[in-house]
Amino acid sequence: MVIEEAASQLEALGNESRLKIYRVLVRAGQTGIPVGQLQERVGIPASTLSHHLKRLVDAGLASQERQATTLICRADYRSMRALIGFLSDECCAEEGCVASSR
Repeated sequence: MVIEEAASQLEALGNESRLKIYRVLVRAGQTGIPVGQLQERVGIPASTLSHHLKRLVDAGLASQERQATTLICRADYRSMRALIGFLSDECCAEEGCVASSR
């Protein structure tokens, strides 16, 4: 992962509402969650939710899929793991604990 991509994703998650939304998406699993249920869980207006979801999608952290009349929202777990790895891969690298923790 390049540092610019990580910075963009962290910036997207740096908003309290988007972080709440993302946590609900992560909890929903691979099946995702209909946007209406997501709105109920986070308790924000539809237009505000749409704005925040677009930001998460643009950052590569989430996806949306239309199924008939329902919009399903999902966390992108591959991107999430890549971001977590980016943050933790070099943990304590200068102390030498990285090799011993793997």
